[in-house]
Amino acid sequence: MTQSPATNGATRAMPDDGKARFATLAFERDVAAPLAVLWEAWTAPAARAVWAAPSPSVTVEFLEADTRVGGREVSLCKVEGHPDIRCECGWLALQPALRSVNYEVISSEGVTQSAALVTADFSGSDERSRLAVTVQLSSLAEDMEAGYREGFGAGLDNLAGAAERTMVLQRVIQAPRSVVWGAWMNPETLPQWWGPDGFSCRTKRIDLRTGGEWVFDMIAPDGTVFPNHHLYHEVRPEERIGYTLHWGENGPKHADAWASFEDQDGATKVTLGMVFSTAAEFQDAKGFGAVELGQQTLGKLERFIRASR
Repeated sequence: MTQSPATNGATRAMPDDGKARFATLAFERDVAAPLAVLWEAWTAPAARAVWAAPSPSVTVEFLEADTRVGGREVSLCKVEGHPDIRCECGWLALQPALRSVNYEVISSEGVTQSAALVTADFSGSDERSRLAVTVQLSSLAEDMEAGYREGFGAGLDNLAGAAERTMVLQRVIQAPRSVVWGAWMNPETLPQWWGPDGFSCRTKRIDLRTGGEWVFDMIAPDGTVFPNHHLYHEVRPEERIGYTLHWGENGPKHADAWASFEDQDGATKVTLGMVFSTAAEFQDAKGFGAVELGQQTLGKLERFIRASR
């Protein structure tokens, strides 16, 4: 998690006081979202991109994002008039809905400014959840503790807000991951099963690659047409998809979404997540049954695969 650029400057000589070089910081947040949702918001790259910037004046550009043990995340924090801040995060432990541990190295203009060990502990239920983050910081530049306090505090506030408007659907499909991926990322088969029971798809354009798009209409059983536009910004074969959902071609964005695929004893665990653009859109989606309709969509995928084998 990138520190606040407001307190960042070029590396300066450290004072002799060793206390200024090391700090242990603790943060806690209570979140009005289920524990499984908070975990996804914390770990899924598409969700992390939503809440990573500590303030609206900051732009965070992700260069790498691989949330698995041994994987890393590399981002650039950009503020007009300031040097870019590079943040490298390496995942050391990931225990779903329980704990994550990562290292974090901050640098600017090629000079390392700090290194930290970040431990995040999760607890909660199907209604609410709690996150406790401990940062063990070693500073190589002045004022890093203040920057970390500000940056982490703002980032965790953003995380809590994002989690509270995030919807997560999961289903274990009795088929190998390669088969599930093939049914999802095939332009011929995706429109055949996508959507809730009774809905059909009318495709205008489809290109299921990084930088590609799917422009289509969802047609309800009563004939109502719902224009859709998916823009794909990440496609990692047989692992995950990251995309944005828009109301019709080039219409307003209403969610940042992802789908991930995990092996589970010969079956495939599919996770479909969406961070809605506003809390109001999230509540509207829940109100018209988006959770149930989304589960119907995953059910159609499972039936399609079963019938195709």
